[in-house]
Amino acid sequence: MTDAPATPAARPITLITGASRGIGRAIAERLAADGHDLALTYRERRDAAEEVADACRALGARVELFEVDFADLEAADRLVPEVVAALGAMTGLVNNAGITGRIGGFLDAPIEESELVFRINVLAPIVVTRAAIAHMSTDLGGSGGAIVNISSGAATNGSPHTYVPYAMSKAALNILTLGTAREFAAAGVRVNTVSPGTTYTEIHAAAGRPNAPEERAPRIPMQRAGHPHEIAGAVAYLLSDDASYTTGTDIRVAGGN
Repeated sequence: MTDAPATPAARPITLITGASRGIGRAIAERLAADGHDLALTYRERRDAAEEVADACRALGARVELFEVDFADLEAADRLVPEVVAALGAMTGLVNNAGITGRIGGFLDAPIEESELVFRINVLAPIVVTRAAIAHMSTDLGGSGGAIVNISSGAATNGSPHTYVPYAMSKAALNILTLGTAREFAAAGVRVNTVSPGTTYTEIHAAAGRPNAPEERAPRIPMQRAGHPHEIAGAVAYLLSDDASYTTGTDIRVAGGN
């Protein structure tokens, strides 16, 4: 008599914020290929988000899209319950959405812009992470899960003459990782960081320096900027069972910087 076939494990269900382009898109497509179902957020580019969703569905993923402006903290607070209602559960979170502010000297950075950077890069991840942990924590009846915060190499070099407030916001995100990783490790929730260096995305054009990857390449040990799929690989690892004993850690994907 042969054994009955094993029941397939439930597919992971992962929320990725800011998934309509760049690093977020690369993460979505990598996770879809790895067997995740996905909740993807976008702010205003519905057509781009639909393109990412279609690519992920072609890889076998269930995908739901959510329009969210993370400057609106009430909208951010509604996100996780909406994801759970749409997909039935949530096992992973990638806090990827963020802005840099304009590239320039510290004295030229308007405080209103810095306030927006902190609202989107720090306060919104706090709100979404709180809701995710409340859903995942085994102490609260959840099944555990994993969170990956997308930080930046700027968090440890301060980015002088470039965007000091942005660097400060990413340093705060690193501490969000460390504190929550230690507080909720025994409740089945792992929290880690991926810190990209300069990467080929549209974020540089939005900050006023579209050629930043080429300009910075000579100062990078590998002599080039990174590509979004190189960041996605690190995220996929941290959300996988291979990282089951990894929490509170930062994987720096920065070409040697």
